[in-house]
Amino acid sequence: MKGYDALIIGGGAAGLSCALVLGSAGKRDYVGGKSIGIITHQKTSHLQNALFNNVLGLYPGTTGASILDSGKKQLAELYPHIDQIEKLKVKMIRREGGGFQIETNKEKIRAKIVVIAVGYTDLITIKGLEQFIEPHPRAASEKNRIWLKNTDHRIENNLYVAGTLAGWRSQFAMASGSGAHVATDILTLWNGGKHTKVHDKVEN
Repeated sequence: MKGYDALIIGGGAAGLSCALVLGSAGKRDYVGGKSIGIITHQKTSHLQNALFNNVLGLYPGTTGASILDSGKKQLAELYPHIDQIEKLKVKMIRREGGGFQIETNKEKIRAKIVVIAVGYTDLITIKGLEQFIEPHPRAASEKNRIWLKNTDHRIENNLYVAGTLAGWRSQFAMASGSGAHVATDILTLWNGGKHTKVHDKVEN
């Protein structure tokens, strides 16, 4: 059975952003030896049909579908130590032995920390999360959107949620920022509670 120190479930804006920030910290001492994976199931991502003209840094006309593709390539090229797990769909998550066991349509996976970064529709089918599901606080009620009740992205110990499912509105920049936020919280945890962020800088 595969095992990870941190496993991200969902390969949309929030999930990929979380993975990229965690990957960029790979050379830090407190991350050394940590195993990180992301289940890049994207079929239900709202990015599939998105078109961006109002996002800082993205050329007008950029499509969400192209970002999903380029994001996985960026992660693979820059941070190949992040394990991208494709063609798996999570069916259940439950606590086990101080961590979590994740059951998918093909195999079981263990993880010490889990980040849920799937869409915010009421069609979510991951068993084990039912107790946290509530109506979304920032979406029109007639759309039947949900969130996983959390405090600052933390559902409970070592279980996080990112993106629209964390209660944010369906905006690309918000979802991406949410994923990055969760990544820095995980890095802070790994760094013994010392607040942590990761930046790349232009060398003079």
